[in-house]
Amino acid sequence: MFSLLPKLYAQTEDEFSSALDSARNAEDNKKDSVIFTAKYVRYTNLATMKKGTKTYQIDTSHVNFQYYNKQNLPWDPSINLGSYGLATRDLLFNPNKTIGFQSGYHALERYLLTSDSIQYYRARARYSELYAVGFFFDDQVFRAKLAQNINPHLNIGAEYHATNTDGYYNNQEYSDRKGAVFAWYESPNKRYNLLTNFNFNTLDATENGSVLNDTLFRDTSSNKSPASYPVRLDGQQANRPFNKWKDMGFFVRQSYYLGRIDTVSGNGPDAEIRPTNVIAHNTRLRQQKYIFFKNQADIANAFPMNNLVRTDDTTKISTISNDFTYSFYLRGKTLKNEAKVELGFQNDLIWYADSAMSKFFQNSMVKGAIGYKFSDKVDVNAMANQIVVGRNFGDFLYEAYADIHINDIVGKLRIGAYTQNKSPEMIFQNANLSYHSWNEDSFDLEKTKTQNLNFQYANDKIGFSGKLEYFLINNYTYFKEVDNPDNSFLLNKMIEPAQAGNLNLLKLTVTQNFKFRRFHLDNRVVYQKSDAMDILATPELYTWHSLYYANKLYNVMDFRIGTDVRFNTPFRTPSYAINAGQFYNDNLGLEFSTYPVVDFWLTGNIDRVNLFLSYNFANQHISPRGYYTVRRYPMNPAFLRFGVSWKFYD
Repeated sequence: MFSLLPKLYAQTEDEFSSALDSARNAEDNKKDSVIFTAKYVRYTNLATMKKGTKTYQIDTSHVNFQYYNKQNLPWDPSINLGSYGLATRDLLFNPNKTIGFQSGYHALERYLLTSDSIQYYRARARYSELYAVGFFFDDQVFRAKLAQNINPHLNIGAEYHATNTDGYYNNQEYSDRKGAVFAWYESPNKRYNLLTNFNFNTLDATENGSVLNDTLFRDTSSNKSPASYPVRLDGQQANRPFNKWKDMGFFVRQSYYLGRIDTVSGNGPDAEIRPTNVIAHNTRLRQQKYIFFKNQADIANAFPMNNLVRTDDTTKISTISNDFTYSFYLRGKTLKNEAKVELGFQNDLIWYADSAMSKFFQNSMVKGAIGYKFSDKVDVNAMANQIVVGRNFGDFLYEAYADIHINDIVGKLRIGAYTQNKSPEMIFQNANLSYHSWNEDSFDLEKTKTQNLNFQYANDKIGFSGKLEYFLINNYTYFKEVDNPDNSFLLNKMIEPAQAGNLNLLKLTVTQNFKFRRFHLDNRVVYQKSDAMDILATPELYTWHSLYYANKLYNVMDFRIGTDVRFNTPFRTPSYAINAGQFYNDNLGLEFSTYPVVDFWLTGNIDRVNLFLSYNFANQHISPRGYYTVRRYPMNPAFLRFGVSWKFYD
């Protein structure tokens, strides 16, 4: 009996230890379930931090995950040169409300990673994300992001993007390398905030000058691959023609809350801090380079008449901006009513250089805003930005709007208006390029004056939103082909800045989403009418419709499977000036036939993994064989894509 006691004691001790380990594991797992969830991985951005301290939970859904290409966003459609990353312009009229100095180069800006777009994180555990599209397909898009709290008050992170695409026709390759390092520090008393980031971009878009065959879709007997058609610019490797953008910047914002601070949602992860007095200073350094290169004779007439073989145009812009603001908020104890006043001053120092000139400019701008919010029912705001000293003296933007929310059944209403006085962008005033050259004395360009009235209504209960806008624009600035009544070969493809007189535009945007059980039909319709449609080069009607089925597969994968159809009416299709990187209205004024474009797609979510599979322009196998959005540049054929993202927060 005594010989069994040690064994019994050992067994009892093992059982006790096992039970203790199980208890510890249970406690650890309980602890993990609280900490390591998406609820505790939150982010903010510059626009939000200008109003106070507020964070948002990261998005883990797969809604709209299939729209990896920024050229093909249903809510922001574009015309382009027919492949991922190549020169792009908005299909619909979208005014630029920025005032002051601007370069005028926009063809690749959809792919830029800018300091204003950086997200700053707050996470209890390390957060990372891997994103990839392509694998064994032509488009290879990769993105990685990492963010971690060093301590409860400091989060640092980085992101890196890399893209390589082959295109469809010869010399349609595109690549980019871009990234950012960022940090957010909040003091223990939650009054001081520091946001900072460094970002860089290298965007490289090969130029092929378009295909030589302007009627390739008319030959129904041909089954040639796109790569078999000759192009106007076919240089390879060291002689490859390209437009390259290099853009890097550094940004730092410091803000301090004075006086009383109000906290919403307590001390939870979604806590929001609303200050009463804020002083802030932003410093921004940015260097931009726009480079065009070719090294081959222009045998196929891709450019205006010239005997140049090698072209190497570079435009460089360096900017230092300092922005000082003071904000005052007055609230009652319930925090429902709020009045605000904001004053600011911004100074920009600009160094501009190209092949023929080097100049220094500066602008000083005063800014102000007032607003009053009555509960969550009425919010009235007015803002004013005015350049008082500098190159763009006289530029201004005055804007006001009122939000009215009666209840969820009636919906939300916004009434707004703005007036803008805007200088022509730099490319319209000075161009020292190999094939295009003008200066400020060449054309008597005036400031563009825009008057806008807008009315918006949204009702989430019925899935409806609508926006009606009216624009009155004087001196609308654009590029056009030089007048050539005698059809002289010497003037072909020569472009120049031009301005239109008074033009009117009415734009109506309507979104209506329907749902029947697990079936959804999302719709978006945009109607535009102007007395200068040929100058604006935009369609009268654009529609997008998405029919899909949503469900959960075996309680494991949440998925959507469906089809999209988009269509726009014919419009005056612009041409593209290669070395200037600008779209322009040519003298011929073609209107290409337009057709519905049909895509099929599947998106899904499994735990922390999102994925999509899409087949775009599927109706090419029926009709049409192809289509154009820019003269001479055929759009992409049908293609299959697969993408996946994986988020880690433990």
